[in-house]
Amino acid sequence: MEALFAILMFLAVVAALLSGFPVAFSLGGVAVLFALLGGAFGVFDLDLLGAYPGRRYGIMSNDTRLAIPLFVFMGVILERSKISEELLEVMGELFGSLRGGLGIAICLVGALLAASTGIVGATVVTMGLISLPVMLRQGYRPSFATGIVTASGTLGQIIPPSNILIILCDQISSAYQQAKLARGDYSGGSVTVGDLFMGALLPGLLLVSFYILYILVSAYLRPDLAPAGGASLGDSASRSGGAVPPRAGRVLRALVPPLLLILGVLGSIMIGAATPTEAASVGCMGGLALAAWHKQLSRGMLREVTTSTMRINAMVFMILIGASLFSLVFRGYEGDALVEGFLSNLPGGMWSAFFVVMLLIFVLGFFLDFFEITFVVVPIVGPVLLAMGMDPIWLGVMIALNLQTSFLTPPFGFALFYLRGVCPDEIQTTEIYRGVVPFIAIQLLLLGVLVIFPELATWLPAVIYGD
Repeated sequence: MEALFAILMFLAVVAALLSGFPVAFSLGGVAVLFALLGGAFGVFDLDLLGAYPGRRYGIMSNDTRLAIPLFVFMGVILERSKISEELLEVMGELFGSLRGGLGIAICLVGALLAASTGIVGATVVTMGLISLPVMLRQGYRPSFATGIVTASGTLGQIIPPSNILIILCDQISSAYQQAKLARGDYSGGSVTVGDLFMGALLPGLLLVSFYILYILVSAYLRPDLAPAGGASLGDSASRSGGAVPPRAGRVLRALVPPLLLILGVLGSIMIGAATPTEAASVGCMGGLALAAWHKQLSRGMLREVTTSTMRINAMVFMILIGASLFSLVFRGYEGDALVEGFLSNLPGGMWSAFFVVMLLIFVLGFFLDFFEITFVVVPIVGPVLLAMGMDPIWLGVMIALNLQTSFLTPPFGFALFYLRGVCPDEIQTTEIYRGVVPFIAIQLLLLGVLVIFPELATWLPAVIYGD
């Protein structure tokens, strides 16, 4: 009877999420409903709900989670400071004369924006508005151009410092501690934000390299995809009538400040000079300085940034509070034991369980947001996989890459919807779908490489932190 209630509870929350009902209230509402139903049928102990206030206090008093609003603030203020426009213009001038050069420039800018803002939707929309028209004027095939923009815009999912990695780390760390307790290991220890940042750094850079290599090879083998020369992303600035500074000066002005900010945030974490929360506060101050440098800082802008930050963080923490209640009730029905039994009894052992979970997360990524998957699925399956002996850092990186691939996959990928909203009317949706297929293949290739060489995700954290 308890197993049936656990299964129905999971199906009910997925149905509520797919219906479009607010995530936090879906999680909390389903939990309360099934707790009351279980109590009425005598299969759930309502006294378990007495543990919920303590869980909620633990959520709000966690120092690591303080990094979330700080990194969100940094990302929002950088997104509003027009840094992306200048980066795109300068990189377009540097690479625009090469065959496929504009595509390479957009890929590099996507990586820089990912490390600066970490806001996937804003990056896709910004690069789509600025770069896509120029690529089409230069003669890029629409499918090739849209594929580059969409894939580059989603790099904020995996390249640190990423808000998504911070939230995922919080769930992976909790799952890891549960897995250790299940094995009778009371030695303590957890996965830190710095661990996951460093674990994602090499795979993220490798993914950017794969993208650039694909663009170069495709442009060389099929010149019709990406003609050389012609317009550059900086042409719009020169046509506006303003004085254009020397190329070296423009490059330094556009690249040095964001690079210093990235190095300041990641470098302080890597050398142990600051915790992720402290580094995030450094990033906030750096973001304000960059906004002032670009002459965008004003009282109105600060009001917009703080309001947007408040809304995003209210959403994240409300989901986290609802997810905490959901997991409490789900475990009250011994749903965690049900999932553990199912995955443990699969033929093939640990790897079969891993591939089933990854396939589930990939499919759910078509319909559910990252936050929903992270707060609902990871707490359920994470402890089981980690108890089987998987490395938590490697697992976190694999989940992040898997979701990034899912967000690109037609017909439901969120990144495709972001770009469709700003694409010229003459570009068909099927061309966008066709353009992202090679980049999906590249990401699947990287997932395979990480399965064969997990050291790509675990080596750097071990070297830096001695784990």
